[in-house]
Amino acid sequence: MKLHTKIIIGLLSGAFVGIVANAFATGPSKETAEPIVRWLGTNIAGPVGQIFLRMLLMTIVPLVFSSLTLGVAGLGDIRKIGRVGVRTIAYFLVSTAISATIGLILVNLVKPGAGLDAGIREQLMTTYRSQAQGLQAGGGGKFGVDLFVNIVPRNPIQAAASLDMLGIIFFSLVFGAALTLLPPDKTKPILRVLDALGEAVVKIIEFAMKLAPFGVFGLIFVVTSRFGFALLVPLGKYVSVVLLGLLLHAAISISALVRVLGGLSPRVFYGRIRASIITAFSTSSSNATLPTNITVAERELKIPPHIAGFVLPLGSTMCMNGTALFEGVTVLFLAQVYGVPLSLGTQIIVIILSVITAVGAAGVPGGSLPLLMGVIAIVGVDPAAIAIIIGVDRILDMSRTTLNVVGDMSAAVYVARTESDWDPRSVTAGDRLSVAA
Repeated sequence: MKLHTKIIIGLLSGAFVGIVANAFATGPSKETAEPIVRWLGTNIAGPVGQIFLRMLLMTIVPLVFSSLTLGVAGLGDIRKIGRVGVRTIAYFLVSTAISATIGLILVNLVKPGAGLDAGIREQLMTTYRSQAQGLQAGGGGKFGVDLFVNIVPRNPIQAAASLDMLGIIFFSLVFGAALTLLPPDKTKPILRVLDALGEAVVKIIEFAMKLAPFGVFGLIFVVTSRFGFALLVPLGKYVSVVLLGLLLHAAISISALVRVLGGLSPRVFYGRIRASIITAFSTSSSNATLPTNITVAERELKIPPHIAGFVLPLGSTMCMNGTALFEGVTVLFLAQVYGVPLSLGTQIIVIILSVITAVGAAGVPGGSLPLLMGVIAIVGVDPAAIAIIIGVDRILDMSRTTLNVVGDMSAAVYVARTESDWDPRSVTAGDRLSVAA
């Protein structure tokens, strides 16, 4: 059985068992069942899921450093590095802006916040107010010039220790660019070491992915056993708008970009990246999915390692299609809930801010919420209103992370097509050979 099939089985099994457990924990036998379900989530399912997640996260720093440095060095001429970088970032921004626009169009058509009952609103605020205040107190709601200044780390080792992805990426890019300016006899030993480091990390990732079906089961069980479907009813329209927007962007916008700019069939594209999609959905983390992305891009899409190693680490931090759509929808939804009218000009500003803050969001579960609070405040809504959607954020986080990862992979296809000798036909060449044999 293929690994992605095992992961799907783990995902569906965890969701089913979690929903059944939630039904018992909130049903007639609540007093007996609830402590048991909580114990299972805290002591068995949760730890298994976290071990899997941590095994992926622990490979990120060496993987990003080795893959980005080798990718930049593999591009050679520093002018080519600049050209590839401009193409990559331009694709990120354009696809993210399209995604945010789709979200705002949908939320204006459906108006999910206009029908939310005031009693439910206050109940949600009371339940999740402390979590919202914790996000605000964390200081993550700042963006602007400081965000771009902080891209340059004072200490790259400290940036690695704190998992500051922008700092790690900046240092890796500069280090790789510096290597291109040195004589080959001095760079070869370093490149061999980095290549060996990358190969060793890939082996660690293979170890982690053997645990994936069980880890995915645990991660999904914890979510579904805690919430079930209870919160989806009052916030159903809001959740539906976000999910529909994500689906439309994936099915229409990204498919068109893959077909037109990458020359690859969307059906083949999505079929080949299933492992990345499942990992992204279950972990809710672009960073945790990065190791799988690089492996899938090189083995399934046949993308050259120096392109995959350059584009995908950047994408895990900067290409946030799903996050930008989610932020735009959430800002307008909360404005509708509180009766704050937003003009067309203000909504355009929301799109721009959604794109900017999505780039600055941490690639970890819930990483976009602190920055989102800053956008909410700008349009005249109390940032604490984020409490209304915190209860359903995990399922939305899983979904938007999936779109973020799909956007990363589509960017790799586009850059490979324009900046290397990669041929879309090479993706299915192995299939044709096996059929012929």
